[in-house]
Amino acid sequence: MDTLPLLIPGAEPPAGTLNVYNPFDLSEIGRLATGDSRHVEQALTTACGLFRNRDSWLPLDQRIDIFSRLLHRLSGQQEDLARQAAAEGGKPLVDSRIEISRAMDGIKLCIDCMRNDSGSMPVVNSTGATRHHLAFTTKEPVGVVVAVSAFNHPFNLIVHQVGPALAAGCPVIVKPADDTPLSCWHLAKLFHESGLPPEWLQVLIPESLAVAEHLVTARRVGFFSFIGSARVGWSLRSKLAAGTRCALEHGGAAPVIVAADADVDLAVRALAKGGFYHAGQVCVSSQRVYVHQSISQAFLRGLKKAADDLTVGDPLLDNTDVGPLIRPAEVDRVEAWVNEARAGGGTIVCGGRRVGRTGYAPTIIHNPPVDARVSEQEIFGPVVCVYDYETLDYAIEQANRLPFAFQAAVFSEHQPTILRAYKRLDASAIMVNQHTAFRSDGMPFAGLKQSGLGVGGIFHTFSEMQVNKMMVVHSPEL
Repeated sequence: MDTLPLLIPGAEPPAGTLNVYNPFDLSEIGRLATGDSRHVEQALTTACGLFRNRDSWLPLDQRIDIFSRLLHRLSGQQEDLARQAAAEGGKPLVDSRIEISRAMDGIKLCIDCMRNDSGSMPVVNSTGATRHHLAFTTKEPVGVVVAVSAFNHPFNLIVHQVGPALAAGCPVIVKPADDTPLSCWHLAKLFHESGLPPEWLQVLIPESLAVAEHLVTARRVGFFSFIGSARVGWSLRSKLAAGTRCALEHGGAAPVIVAADADVDLAVRALAKGGFYHAGQVCVSSQRVYVHQSISQAFLRGLKKAADDLTVGDPLLDNTDVGPLIRPAEVDRVEAWVNEARAGGGTIVCGGRRVGRTGYAPTIIHNPPVDARVSEQEIFGPVVCVYDYETLDYAIEQANRLPFAFQAAVFSEHQPTILRAYKRLDASAIMVNQHTAFRSDGMPFAGLKQSGLGVGGIFHTFSEMQVNKMMVVHSPEL
C-alpha cells in the first residue's frame, strides 16, 4: 500500500506515517505521511508568503474557473468519493452519497459567493463637517486560514472550511481528523488538478498534538476554523496568537419537544432519522426528546419499531442504515453511559447492546436520570433519551438546562405552542416538525453558549474570512 505524501510543496522528508482503518472491520485502508514542526514552518512560510505578496493573489475570475473545473471533476467521481468517505468514516453508503452531493452544492454556493461578492458605499457626507466626501468598501481576504476538521463528515466538512476560504482568496492549511484524512487529501488533489496552485491549499497531518497546536497558534495565522469537541476547541482558542480570528463549531445534546397535539407518526419518522443518522455521530443529533405524557407511550412504541427495523452493519452495503462508531473505544464509552442510565432507573426500550466489536444497536432510554451522562453530555452515539412532561414550560426549562445551545426542534400542529417554543428555547435554530439534524449547506449554522463561536454555512463562512476595506475620497467636486 502506497503512502500518500504530505501536500506541502517542497516538504522535508516526512516525520512518520499515519495508518487509516475502516471503522467497521478495522482493516487498513490507507497510509499518509505525517509532519512535524519543520513542516509546520514550511507550510506557514509558503502560505504567509502568498498572502503578503499581493501581486500573487488569485484573481476572482481565476478562482471562479478553478471551482467550476472542480465541480466538473467531482461530478465524475461521486460514487468513488462516497465509497471512500463511507470506508474511512463509517457513515452508511446511502448517506455518504448524499454527503458528496451536498459537497458539490457547497462548491456551487462558493461560486455564487464569488459572483455576488461586492462592497458597499457608506454615507460619509451627511453633515456639514463631512461634506465633499465619498466612501466605498471592497473585500479582501483575512489572511492565512488554518482549518482543523472532524471525522463525521470527512468530505463535506472540509468543503465547508476550505471552500469559502479559497473563494475569499485566502491561502489554506488544513488538518483533517486523524481517523478520516483520505477524503480531505483527495479533495485537495482535485483542487490542484482543477488549476489551483498547490501552495494555496496545503494538507498537513501532524505527528502529534503538540505539532498541531504549533500550527494553530502560530502568529502568522489570520483565521482559525475548528470543527470538533468543545473541550479542544475552547482550549485552542485560549492559545491563539493576538489578532487571530476564529470560528468554532462544537456540538451539544439537541433537545426536541413533542407536544400533545403533534403528529406522532411524523415525529417518529423524523426522529428515527435525526437520532440514529450516522450512528448518532452528528453535532446536532436529536438526543433529548421531551414528549407530552398523554402521547408518550404511543410515541415510544412507534420509535421502538422504527429503531428495531434499522439495519446495523457494514457501511459499504446498500441496505445498511446504521454503521459503526468511529473507534471501538467509543463503543465502550456509549455502552458505559447506557449502563449507567439503566442502573439509575432509566428504562431501556430497545437496543442497549453492542453489535460486534464496532457497532451499537439503536437505543431508546425512557426517563433516564437527569444527572446521568446521557442526559447531560453529548452522547455522539445511536442513543435517544425520551422524557415525559406535563407542561410545555417545564419541557422548555429542561431543554434549556444544559450549557449547550445549537439546534432544537418542536413538533406541534398548534401555532401558539410552536411560537412559544421558538421564542423560549435556547438555540440558534428551531426546526418545526423536523428533526434537529436538518441542515441546508447555505443556511446559517451556529452553536451558542459552549456549542461554538461564529456562524457556519457557506455564505457566512465566506463573509467571516474577508475584511471590508474602505476608501474615503475628499474632493470639492463631490
